[in-house]
Amino acid sequence: MDTSGHIAAVLGPTLIVVTVSEVLNLSIWHDVHPTVVYLNGLLFLIGGLVIVTTHNIWRLDLSLLVTVSGWLLVSAGAFRMFFPTAQQLAAGLGTYIVIAMLFTLGVALTAYAFLKPSS
Repeated sequence: MDTSGHIAAVLGPTLIVVTVSEVLNLSIWHDVHPTVVYLNGLLFLIGGLVIVTTHNIWRLDLSLLVTVSGWLLVSAGAFRMFFPTAQQLAAGLGTYIVIAMLFTLGVALTAYAFLKPSS
């Protein structure tokens, strides 16, 4: 399995589990302490930096999903670290759309990692 596949094999299932658990536990973010948001951002930032420093490949195939995911994690992590007191997303249509998009990304990455034919 190539680097893209290895990262997708970890990131895809992680996104699936995180998004499903977010839907089931969305209320925990209602009155979360900014320290927790900051630490969450730090984890996002570290995970994103690991991805983009090992896989910053911009070609038009499914490996692009890995690179874009890494940069999204870097951006989200930095935002959460710089603005830990920002209002967290409440349950609503917009939140569920974002979660559904991240779930779909997780499914696509998982399929890319485990269902693509070996070379």
